[in-house]
Amino acid sequence: MKNNVYESAVLINAALDDEQINGIIARAKETIVNNGGEIRDVENWGRKRLAYMVKKSKIGYYVIFRFDAPSSIVSKIERFYTLDEYILRFLTIRLDNDALQQIEKNKDKSLSEVIEVEIPVEIEDIKIKEVDQVDNTK
Repeated sequence: MKNNVYESAVLINAALDDEQINGIIARAKETIVNNGGEIRDVENWGRKRLAYMVKKSKIGYYVIFRFDAPSSIVSKIERFYTLDEYILRFLTIRLDNDALQQIEKNKDKSLSEVIEVEIPVEIEDIKIKEVDQVDNTK
């Protein structure tokens, strides 16, 4: 069976601490791998304010999974997302070659945009005034 490339955007309840969020991410990766998928990339976008409340949450933690998998396991992965009470929303799409090329181009571009900047600092002449000693022998 031919593997396709998928991207899964997952919104996790941000009220959880980082350890719990990392546990959910690890279980999602495990679900993908155990069902015959291969993880390409995981992007943690972190906590973001939501435009509107989702399941009584104003803030969500975004994670993007990109993986190779046969089409038959997408429903299994989405079932995992549905059954986890801390996953607020998810969307899984199949990426075509154009989308993959654009993602790679954006990654290369973001890496090449790191520029080293040297800022010259001028130190002004500092004048030190001599202070007369105060006579404390009263």
